[in-house]
Amino acid sequence: MYKTVSESVETALALKPLVANVNHCEIVIAPVFTALKSVADRLEGSNIHVAAQDCSTEVEHGAHTGEVAADMIRDVGATHVIIGHSERRQYYCETDSFVSRKTRAALAASLTAIMCVGESLEQREAGNAERVVSGQLTGGLSGLTASDLSRIIIAYEPVWAIGTGRTATPEQAQEMHAFIRRVFAERHSQEAAQDLRILYGGSVKPDNIAGLMTQPDIDGALVGGASLKADGFAQIVHYNR
Repeated sequence: MYKTVSESVETALALKPLVANVNHCEIVIAPVFTALKSVADRLEGSNIHVAAQDCSTEVEHGAHTGEVAADMIRDVGATHVIIGHSERRQYYCETDSFVSRKTRAALAASLTAIMCVGESLEQREAGNAERVVSGQLTGGLSGLTASDLSRIIIAYEPVWAIGTGRTATPEQAQEMHAFIRRVFAERHSQEAAQDLRILYGGSVKPDNIAGLMTQPDIDGALVGGASLKADGFAQIVHYNR
């Protein structure tokens, strides 16, 4: 929940020339709902896509005051939506069932769903990290078909490494990413697991992105606070490969 419309547009326009020649990765930014259309309009024709930070579980328009349907998000020019972010789960009591419904709603509106999973410090220290993440994956992806999976991106957010001063090493991140890919293969297929993009989202910064991206199962990054300034985000995009 950062930036007014004018501030969001200013940041997007500052980022645009800094990444104009990037072709080694897909770039997506996720402004607040109020800025989605303004930012999407200004980035039309560029190599930067736009995502919403959340969407409703509801597909049909109706009496759901305060909700924003996935097709409304698509209508303003967004192509992606973040679902089940750790803050939504932690502060707004979103369950795996909610995440599943939102994911299906996003896919029905032809959006790419960035579905987040991750364990808390308490869960990790109790030795339950893999069980928690596996449960979130299974619950969040329930009811999806094989064709749906091509429009799913998984983001692993170790909640214990976000804003706590603790950081996950590239090796710790890789270990969980490899586990996520194995779970995906067991539930769906080896081919689908290999095609799956898994992002890492634990306090990604310009000074740690290169080490993370050397890991074989880390396919990209979900960037939080470091994306608030265009030059810092551009440095992450331009990490030394």
